[in-house]
Amino acid sequence: MNKQTVLITGANKGIGLETARQLAKAGYYIFLGSRDQDRGQKAVEQLKSEGFADVELLLIDVISEESVQTAHDDLAKRIDKLDVLINNAGIPGAFPQLASNADNETLHNVFEVNFFGVIRTVRIFIDLLKKAENPRIVNVTSDLGSLTLHNDPNWEHYQIKSAAYGPSKTALNAYTVALAFELKDQVKVNAVNPGYTNTEFNGNRGPKPVEDGAAPIVEYAMLDKDGPTGKYISDNGETPW
Repeated sequence: MNKQTVLITGANKGIGLETARQLAKAGYYIFLGSRDQDRGQKAVEQLKSEGFADVELLLIDVISEESVQTAHDDLAKRIDKLDVLINNAGIPGAFPQLASNADNETLHNVFEVNFFGVIRTVRIFIDLLKKAENPRIVNVTSDLGSLTLHNDPNWEHYQIKSAAYGPSKTALNAYTVALAFELKDQVKVNAVNPGYTNTEFNGNRGPKPVEDGAAPIVEYAMLDKDGPTGKYISDNGETPW
């Protein structure tokens, strides 16, 4: 396959689907990750109807070791290397998430997808990434994971605190730092925040169009060999940790 390849988890809707659309437009071959066959196939068909032929479904549920391993083995039969992995799958969890009484089920579910799911996916797919000439990993995060911003009373989202979602992204950011350091001479690894985007994820309350939310993810998925690694990025530049 001559085209660069990208796997996007949780790509059957929202920012993941728009990221797939923009990368397909840029000439990438898309493996659209979805844990649901019907929703994933519908998303593939939607992109194909828009003229993007180089899109395939890859069934993957990031909370399942077996599912991620099966997805890897399936993909390894189709391609010999993976250029880009975008860890987009995520859940907000049930709200409110008060720090004093957050229930264990919510905490477990959110961290299982947003944190452990990313680690699991990276660990299993890293062999395919290392076979690429210029591999990139993008971990889709949130500015709600920034401890610095959470301690700034002037920050626009200062009042939004959560016991599960925000901390799961803080943990993801920390993992990104460790992974980028380990792979600094092999794979570019960055955490990218799409911002408060108008998607089903937040009940369509976000003011930012999905096209704008996907834009920084796409930018960091397309980094060249001289691009940065180990960064925490929003559309307005670097975000404080």
